[in-house]
Amino acid sequence: MKMGRTISKAKWGYLFILPFFLTYFIFSLIPLLDTVRYSFYEYYRSGLKTVGPNFVGFDNYVAVMGPDFFTYLKNTFILWIIGFIPQIVIALLLASWFVDARLKIKGEQFFKVVIYLPNLIMASAFAMLFFTLFSTSGPVNSILMNLGLAKAPIDFMGTATGTRLLIALMNFLMWFGNTTIMLMAAIMGISPDIFEAASIDGCTPRQSFFHITLPLIRPILTYTLITSLIGGLQMFDVPQILTNGQGNPNRSSYTLIMWLNNLLRAPDYGRAGALSVYLFIVSGILCLFVYKMVNGTDDEKKPRKKHK
Repeated sequence: MKMGRTISKAKWGYLFILPFFLTYFIFSLIPLLDTVRYSFYEYYRSGLKTVGPNFVGFDNYVAVMGPDFFTYLKNTFILWIIGFIPQIVIALLLASWFVDARLKIKGEQFFKVVIYLPNLIMASAFAMLFFTLFSTSGPVNSILMNLGLAKAPIDFMGTATGTRLLIALMNFLMWFGNTTIMLMAAIMGISPDIFEAASIDGCTPRQSFFHITLPLIRPILTYTLITSLIGGLQMFDVPQILTNGQGNPNRSSYTLIMWLNNLLRAPDYGRAGALSVYLFIVSGILCLFVYKMVNGTDDEKKPRKKHK
């Protein structure tokens, strides 16, 4: 009796994922390696003359790591924090309300669509809209003055606090809908039997949220925190358009990516490459810190294998 030969179909899997790896290699990996390479070279334009590339070692890293770096890093974190904290809080509340069958919210699908719509609007359009709304001659000032809440037009973008709050509000409106949808999917993945058993045992909705919902959606929360952190460090379009690339007033809303964009426009490829490497390192360290902070307790509780 002849034994049938086993046919391996693994080659087709490799064939299907080959386009992704080719695209990644050409458009991501090669530019990434080039960025690291240029960070060790003096390579910039002075007038009509191009200087370099000349190998200078770590001189670009030393030049970039100055007061400006820490100032713009602080600005970036402030803009991210004041936009992300209300985003995650409201997204958690909305997700828990929409998923809770006991509330019987009418028009639930309509509200889901409405809160997600701002995510579809381009950041440039959003920034121009806010620039028009909150200008000294804009409709917001007109409404406040007509209601007697302001005696004179308020220069929202004339102060560091006002500009930062507007940027945070725009980022909040653009992304809280997407965060809500993700958290809703995470909560819907929890078995309803768990909530039913907790309710029978006398668990209040507040206790159920903090002791059941939050621990069980921790992986999605970790993903949301990390992706939001990376997006926050790459914040560029909203402050760039709203402040016309100046980060005014007094560069209080000038971010690291805005600085990187100006270095590339100069062009100063050496310092731009060094700044990119610093951003990569900072992103990696912060993402690791967030992961350990959110999942550290679970890792500590895992039993360790005993070695004989």
